[in-house]
This record gives sequence, structure tokens and C-alpha cells, in this order.
Amino acid sequence: MSDDAPLGYSVPPFPSLHLPVIGVPENQNYLYHSTDIWWFTLCWTLILHGGTHFIVALFAFAIQWKNWRTMWAVPVAYLVISNLEALLAGSLVGLILGWVYEAGNFAMTTWVPLIWAVINVLVVIVSSFPMQSAI
Repeated sequence: MSDDAPLGYSVPPFPSLHLPVIGVPENQNYLYHSTDIWWFTLCWTLILHGGTHFIVALFAFAIQWKNWRTMWAVPVAYLVISNLEALLAGSLVGLILGWVYEAGNFAMTTWVPLIWAVINVLVVIVSSFPMQSAI
């Protein structure tokens, strides 16, 4: 299998989001190696999971303000759980994406890890609702 990374390729700095339609071809950022794809997916998943769980923890803290002496543990527990979930989900999705793109010798735009991190967070949000059938 040949390496499609251009000569002198270096991993772009973390967010490196660009618009492929508007961007200048020399300045577009692509990921070529599975470790880079895994890293970007993991970072975005950690950021989005942490942010989502932090907002939910603040909402729970605001509702239960009368019990503020025991409620301090809620944001801590939410952040620990969200980081563990994000570590597992981001690693699995990032590795699978990296293997698929590297097996096909495709270049991945830096938007794809962000989109998959959003999908990870949406799956957690949807799975938090009770699914009951009316049958």
C-alpha cells in the first residue's frame, strides 16, 4: 500500500477547520494517518462530551440549589463520567475511521472528526430518553 501523504506532510494544528470550497488548495488541512484521525476524533469527542455534560450538570445544580452542600458532587461526577464515555467512544470511532480511511488511501478533511464527535454526543442525548413502546 502506498502512502498518499504529500512530501513534507505534518499534522495540522488541532482545530484546523477549513472550508474546502472557499479555501486555498495549499492551505487546506487534511489528515492522512490513522493516528492523526484518532487524535482529532478523540479531542473533539472529549470537548463536546465535556461541554454537554457540564451544561447538564449546571442545570441540575441550579434546580437543586437548596441542597448545595451535597450538590457539589454532581458536576464532578458528570465530568468524570463524560470523560470516560468520551475516551471510549472517541477512541473506538477514531480508530475505525482511521483504519477505513487509511485502508482506502483517502485523505480526510478535518471536519470529519468533528462531525463524528457531534454524532457521538447526539447518540448519548437520544439514548438518555426512555424508549417505551405503546404496544
